[in-house]
Amino acid sequence: MKLTTQRRLAASILGVGENRIWMDPARAEEISSAITRRDVERLIREGAIKARPVRGISRGRKREGKRGPGSRKGSWGARLPEKERWMRRVRALRKRLRELRESGKISRSEYRRLYRRVSGGYFRTKAHLEAYLKEREGKE
Repeated sequence: MKLTTQRRLAASILGVGENRIWMDPARAEEISSAITRRDVERLIREGAIKARPVRGISRGRKREGKRGPGSRKGSWGARLPEKERWMRRVRALRKRLRELRESGKISRSEYRRLYRRVSGGYFRTKAHLEAYLKEREGKE
């Protein structure tokens, strides 16, 4: 029993490819008697004909190759430019300084002094800034 015409009509109605059309094998006789678009539409509404889900392609094997130094193209500096790294560090430090000033942990003058040091690259990280402040606390 060939159902090519019904498959073609269903594909056209559902807007998918012919390979994605599923037809209920238990209702094959009924489907084969459907010869008009209206007949096929009725069978779709009843669930005798459906569109299969999109298949999709697994990226698992592709992801496997993304690990390790062999997959890297470009030097460390090319992958994350020096300037980008500097901007991220400076922005984080300046944000921390603002928080400290607004919470009252440092004065406005201390904020200004530290802000200039941040711009000059004095602090490597936020942790370095915190350690510096803790050290200064003990001296005062």
